[in-house]
Amino acid sequence: MAMSVGPSEGGDETPMSEINVVPLTDVMLVLLIIFLITVPVVIQTIPLNLPKVRFEPTVTKPENVSLSVRADDSGKCEVYWGLTKVSSDELLDRAVKKLEAEIKRQGGVENLTEETMPEAHIRGDINTPYRCIGGAIFTMQRAGFARVGFISEPAPGGNTRL
Repeated sequence: MAMSVGPSEGGDETPMSEINVVPLTDVMLVLLIIFLITVPVVIQTIPLNLPKVRFEPTVTKPENVSLSVRADDSGKCEVYWGLTKVSSDELLDRAVKKLEAEIKRQGGVENLTEETMPEAHIRGDINTPYRCIGGAIFTMQRAGFARVGFISEPAPGGNTRL
């Protein structure tokens, strides 16, 4: 909106009030073009199908293995099979024996299904370094356990299902 006030009848000069919108329009168009070019570059992602986060109640089966992992005061990793502290070699031996016993109980490898396959459930202390928990995962997978899960504590009053 522009307004031009010229000299009045009395000869007094009054200021001329005009707003030049052309530079404002130029700046806005340049910004629009910049955003149209940069937004697709910033938003480029690799399409992934991520799992939905939820807490599932643990189905305790007698063939499942319960491990507890923590670090002692010196930072050394401690792994417990049930309530028994085990070393890395003992963990591997016990896991292999447990899996072999379960295969024998099922009547052979051909009778194992995903539902009957034993799982390893790991409870990791919140202050435990990842190398301790990662070592337990690696050992259990090396022994032949295909499913290794984590036991966590849901938030108070949190929803257990999505």
